[in-house]
Amino acid sequence: MEAALVIVLLALVVAAVLLVLSYNRFVAQLASIDATWANIEVELQRRHDLVPNLVASVQGFAAHERQVLEQVTAARARAIAAVPNTVPIEQQARAEDELTRGLTSLLAVTESYPDLKSDAVFLDLQRQLVETEDRISAARRLYNLEVASYERRRRSVPSNVVAWTAGFEPRRMFEIRDPAAEHTPHVPR
Repeated sequence: MEAALVIVLLALVVAAVLLVLSYNRFVAQLASIDATWANIEVELQRRHDLVPNLVASVQGFAAHERQVLEQVTAARARAIAAVPNTVPIEQQARAEDELTRGLTSLLAVTESYPDLKSDAVFLDLQRQLVETEDRISAARRLYNLEVASYERRRRSVPSNVVAWTAGFEPRRMFEIRDPAAEHTPHVPR
């Protein structure tokens, strides 16, 4: 009888330890997700800060491209307004998509201005923008991997019991659509 009681108590202790470890792992994963999201926010802010300088640089050479310049400026304002704490992550991603499309249009317009394409300030801003886009992409991939890992655990047995009991909410991935990928020509085989 005592041996059975010891085995039951030992099983309860092991179960409790496993539940605590699972809970703590969820907490650690959420902290990691938040940290990787902060990296995305830093890079998005850098991107948003580059846009006015890029617009001003292009404006000096291509003032009559007013519609494109206004579109980029408005898209930047909407992207800044889509703060993740106040809007769903999907809405922020769509605002960033719009800014990406605007920047793509702006850079396409610059192809018509040889003087602009050789301007040192513009070239530096363009280089910084490309580097920032690369960092956003890398940070987004890391964030999405963290979210995927968290969601996999949140939905898997027996972790889903801990997630449901403790109220761990789903997290959404951050996906910015690549306009270049949308316009990639299809080559028939």
